Amino acid sequence: MTRKTILITIAMLCAMTQGAWAQDEETVVNAYFTTDEMPDMMKFLPGPPDSTSVAFMNDVARYYWGKEMRKNAERAAQATRDAVYGLETILTEFEEAFGMKISKDETPEIYKVLLDGTATCDSICTIPKQKYKRRRPFMVFNEPTLYPEDEESLRKNGSYPSGHTLLGWSSALLMSEINPDRATEILARGYRYGENRLVVGAHWQSDTDAARLAASAAYARLHTSDRFLEQMKKAREEYKRLKGESTPVQSARVVSMTSDRAYTLQGTPVTAGTRGIVIQNQQKVVVK
Repeated sequence: MTRKTILITIAMLCAMTQGAWAQDEETVVNAYFTTDEMPDMMKFLPGPPDSTSVAFMNDVARYYWGKEMRKNAERAAQATRDAVYGLETILTEFEEAFGMKISKDETPEIYKVLLDGTATCDSICTIPKQKYKRRRPFMVFNEPTLYPEDEESLRKNGSYPSGHTLLGWSSALLMSEINPDRATEILARGYRYGENRLVVGAHWQSDTDAARLAASAAYARLHTSDRFLEQMKKAREEYKRLKGESTPVQSARVVSMTSDRAYTLQGTPVTAGTRGIVIQNQQKVVVK
């Protein structure tokens, strides 16, 4: 494959990614880094296991485990829902674990950091997918998946590493940073999201293992972006405000506007017309 072909393919994948992440035509994904600026998986992650290796034997064993799990109607239904790729599925399926509904309109700051953050993380697997073009388990065993609607497109898209798993794990890491008190529940759901790819029959175990490692590397890279850090700060503040955890009024006292050493909660000096809660001499006071 020539460099020109690779670049064209990446551009096409980026366009597809935009559609998978966007809630509507007005939603714009603004990644924090380009694919070239992300860690190079080809230099730190080994390729998929050889078909004669012990690792591949484990892949096969886990494939049959996934088929066994389909007998559990609840698990099969969840795996089928998770198969619908995109941020909207993440927001719906992770809502219980996160403890709050996330949407573009109701939680714009949280939505924004998840939108741009997960899209950035996703780009780390673009090149290895094109390089390895690994055949998926349902193709190897010539058996149907739980989500046949995807089978035609998946046949043209390499399985290593798992894009679904990368999305689920990067989402879990981001949500855990926003709401650390629910990190256990969020990470458990994020892990199961990737595990459900085995239940569906679309990925090998080693695909999901590689994807979690890739997501963690991409997540670390996000934290070198000042724009990301600022957006994450806004997201955490939004979460605390909506949960009623921000700017609690404790032992507040009522004063008149007489002190010149008072500041608003945003850190700006108060003016003669300022009313409400301000900081005065390192204490919260209510100005009438």
